[in-house]
Amino acid sequence: MDGSARMWISEIPSLDPDTREVILDLDRTSADPAERMACLLLDRGHEGEAGVFYLLPEDLSARYERTGNRLSVSLLARRDVLAQDLAARPAALRAHLDRLPRDPLHDERVVLVRRETVTDFVPAERDGFQQPVVLIDHDAGHDAGVGGGPDALPGLVSLFERHEAGIVVVAAPKAPPA
Repeated sequence: MDGSARMWISEIPSLDPDTREVILDLDRTSADPAERMACLLLDRGHEGEAGVFYLLPEDLSARYERTGNRLSVSLLARRDVLAQDLAARPAALRAHLDRLPRDPLHDERVVLVRRETVTDFVPAERDGFQQPVVLIDHDAGHDAGVGGGPDALPGLVSLFERHEAGIVVVAAPKAPPA
């Protein structure tokens, strides 16, 4: 679940060039079943402005944690929501659901993806929520010119601008959603 090279604190010029976002890269074709499960939940999004989708915290949420100079982000989902979405998927993917780590703060949730980076960035807080997390989902098997590491973000943003990747905004409640 560690994918530190796939997390950035940056602006997305086509969305808001003046706001720093916490951005995670999700590959729909990942070898990690949990990352593919997170991508399945993105279909629950509700369309907002500029083709950006928003998810309800009950479907997929994020949690920030800080340890020293490291900021980590975990994507969390309710086990029952995942089970429902996986019902028509291959048995091997459904079987992986039982092996996912439980969220230590909410027993009915599982941790799908966890990424971290060294940064002094502190997500803004408002009305019981921390700054949302931006997910860029794409098919790495067909992404020409998008490699890994710190130089990958411009390529991912370019894929979004060409309508070859999606952007989904995920809420980060201070307390775990029910």
